[in-house]
Amino acid sequence: MEQKEIWGPAVARRYDTPGTGMFAPEVLIPAVERLAELADGGAALEFAIGTGRVAVPLAGRGVPVTGIELSGPMVEQLRTKADEATIPVVMGDMAATRAPGTYSLVYLVYNTISNLLTQAEQVECFRNAARHLAPGGRFVIELWVPELRTLPPGKHATVWRTDAGYIGLDTYDILNQRVVSHHFRFGDTEEARLYRSPHRYIWPSELDLMAQLAGFELESRHADWSGTEFTAESRAHVSVYRLPLTR
Repeated sequence: MEQKEIWGPAVARRYDTPGTGMFAPEVLIPAVERLAELADGGAALEFAIGTGRVAVPLAGRGVPVTGIELSGPMVEQLRTKADEATIPVVMGDMAATRAPGTYSLVYLVYNTISNLLTQAEQVECFRNAARHLAPGGRFVIELWVPELRTLPPGKHATVWRTDAGYIGLDTYDILNQRVVSHHFRFGDTEEARLYRSPHRYIWPSELDLMAQLAGFELESRHADWSGTEFTAESRAHVSVYRLPLTR
């Protein structure tokens, strides 16, 4: 299934969950504050800007934000919050599409680099970030750590989250480094709604090599946006890569 099909009108309509999930203040505010700090007074470019979950509050902090986005319906939802003059968006693939201008920060949040399903595309995403950045500019990636340690021998699926009315389950293709996330939502009836999304998972060390191929150096890595130490037990990371001041 093509990514632009996955992020269609139905998903765009229910994507925003103000005050909860990825829109909860404890999730969103630290991300916006950290990105505003890393922009260091310059302009920012968001790859896969979506409905503007991060871009809108970041622009509200005074950071000029431009976006690249593949899905028209997601941008339509963004336009209910900010017009083109406030947050310009270029339609296209984040691994290849060029936005006008030069930026001090490019960022890619909430595991979205894994939506690129080949290693080659993920490497090109780094190179595309580098093309947009001024010397000394930063590329920030938020990404989960593959939970293969929880996968019993001979099994191909893990349940990674259970809440009232929700089950999150991942099925793994270890040979091809692929995972499909299954999101089951249900209420008091016998019916449930299933949403699935394919990903190519990336280990932090592989991500670092991709960065090197594009001319970046790892500046920092933490377990979250608040600066918690990254350890072997961390389930996610925020990695900050930086271009040299001279090239």
